Amino acid sequence: MAIATMRAVEVQQQNGPMTLVERPIPEPGPGEVRIRVHACGVCHSDAMLVEGTAPGLTYPRIPGHEVVGVIDTIGQGVEGWSPGERVGVGWNSGFCAYCDNCRHGNAFACQNVHDVTGIYRDGGYADYMVARTSAVARFALDLDLISSAPLLCAGITTFNALRNSGAGPGELVAVHGVGGLGHLAIQFARKLGFRTVAINRGKDKEALARELGAHEYIDSTAGDPAAALREMGGARVIVATVTNAEAMAQLVSGLAINGTFLVVGAVGAFPIDSMDLLMKRAAVKGWASGTSVDSEDTLRFAAMEGVTSMNEVYPLEEAQAAYDRMMSGKARFRVVLTTGASE
Repeated sequence: MAIATMRAVEVQQQNGPMTLVERPIPEPGPGEVRIRVHACGVCHSDAMLVEGTAPGLTYPRIPGHEVVGVIDTIGQGVEGWSPGERVGVGWNSGFCAYCDNCRHGNAFACQNVHDVTGIYRDGGYADYMVARTSAVARFALDLDLISSAPLLCAGITTFNALRNSGAGPGELVAVHGVGGLGHLAIQFARKLGFRTVAINRGKDKEALARELGAHEYIDSTAGDPAAALREMGGARVIVATVTNAEAMAQLVSGLAINGTFLVVGAVGAFPIDSMDLLMKRAAVKGWASGTSVDSEDTLRFAAMEGVTSMNEVYPLEEAQAAYDRMMSGKARFRVVLTTGASE
């Protein structure tokens, strides 16, 4: 009897290319579900696998942690999930291999990080994938599976960061960067009721930023963007989505008293004037993704408020081109792979 196979894109070694292969369709184990993948976002964090920067990696591995699809089969002992359900699998929701903490808000207390989807477990660059139920989020019925895939990482990161930022309705929230993360952060900030200011280099994205919901726009090349924020009363929160340390450092002094500089773009170290923080009782804080429950909240809010991701779409066979496009920084604004599956 022939073994049923699927298409999958592997990274076969550190710094190796994306390679399209045929693999046996995986079977779900106890507590797992198998998902027929419809689409998977291509994220900058996939570079951790490609470049081998995550510790303890083994190859070959299938990337992808912005996965959307439909449950195909459930494993032994699975309750509360059924074949045919629309679901998503994100980044940190794969942390919990041995307990259910991650699904209920305890992901960062759990140290079982060697279970991250698309890094230590095979991800969504394939026709099928297997996930633990603690990693799975129900997908709102009125969201398009393919176009909404980036909500499982870029979406949850910006939404979850903003709703936990401490800003209240009407307070000034600045979004630094109108890109893959920033175009979602602007929409979420506006829909959450914040006075939303977009900051970007040049004027070319001003019209788009306002269309996405920004009340104000600051061209960071036209003067000191931090001074512009201070003239507005200072930002209760600045969400830094860019990956430029110098640009981040330039903005911190634009915080208001008790303001928070919220870093969601991976940039490494950047200089901060500690006296400015002291005098304002201000803080610098990082935020990364969230749990599968947070993913469900993000998807539900996006469906309710009409938050959408702007994507460039590639077929699975063109995974290398899609990854290269994302890494070039030229994509507008997210990149998504599709398998051709339909509901």
